[in-house]
Amino acid sequence: MKNQSLIKLYVSIGIVYFLLLVCFITIIFLYSANLIICGAAIVFSLLCLLICIIFIVLIRKKLIAFSESLSSCIDDMVAGKNNVNFDLESETLMGKFNYKLKRLYEILQRTSNQTKEEKQAIQEMISDISHQVKTPVANLKMYNSTLLEQQLPPQKEREFHELMETQINKLDFLMQSMVKMSRLETGIITLSVQPASLYDTIALALGSIVLPAEKKNIKITVKCDPYLMVPHDKKWTAEALFNILDNAVKYTSRGGKITLSVERWEMVTKIDIADTGKGIPEKHLAQIFKRFYREEDVHNIDGVGIGLYLCRKIISKQSGYIQVKSQVNRGSIFSVFFPNER
Repeated sequence: MKNQSLIKLYVSIGIVYFLLLVCFITIIFLYSANLIICGAAIVFSLLCLLICIIFIVLIRKKLIAFSESLSSCIDDMVAGKNNVNFDLESETLMGKFNYKLKRLYEILQRTSNQTKEEKQAIQEMISDISHQVKTPVANLKMYNSTLLEQQLPPQKEREFHELMETQINKLDFLMQSMVKMSRLETGIITLSVQPASLYDTIALALGSIVLPAEKKNIKITVKCDPYLMVPHDKKWTAEALFNILDNAVKYTSRGGKITLSVERWEMVTKIDIADTGKGIPEKHLAQIFKRFYREEDVHNIDGVGIGLYLCRKIISKQSGYIQVKSQVNRGSIFSVFFPNER
């Protein structure tokens, strides 16, 4: 039966029906010699046969139309067309089938678009990495070539070694930042958000910037309730706050001031990090959270432009958000908001 075509199936049904009809007429003729009854039975049987034939023809046409419509939809889907015409007939089996097919197509389209976006993001990331790595690698090659080819005084040689160490540290920082970023973006790291002391998290973030701030004589003031509990991932939130504080120290002049204050509102808790640094032009505020973005006039200051990008990524993964207010030559205020409940 599986290998038979529809035509053979129709012929087989017709033969079976004809044999049943002959048996039926023969039985009637044997039990009744009335020719009128026999004729009526034959006419009735022929009418039934005609109705069956008409029914089969209509069903066949319907199946052919459905198969052609289905084939056309599948061809359009395979061709990757954006607008595929689905014949959605309500309350019919074919309509329901087309509806399921349409949903499948939408899922495939979303997956395809997501794949394209991820591919584009990977290409941009590779381009950014190559651009960021190119300069320190070129500098290292130049310093190393100079040391190999020339006999330099001990003091000058030491300066070259210090310059090489600076470039190596920059590469190391870049690689570590890239690892963190890729692990966050690919979902390898799952943030553990649970109620924890925000005061302890802030202390953890401040631990790495106290010494650089002291070297520049920058005063740091913290206003936070030691018993304030907020749902957050302690380790990664400290990383995000450190990136903001680190930028504040870098771009604040000697003798400046950094103030960190925490307020608990009804729905969210706000962390303000204010500095008296150089400030950010208003036209650049929308770009500072982009990966590897740095303003042209700060390239003499150490950094690769990835800290704020990581900061926003970490905060958003905890259902939080970040805002910035800044005035040139007067300082900036970075406001981080975390929901009080999860």
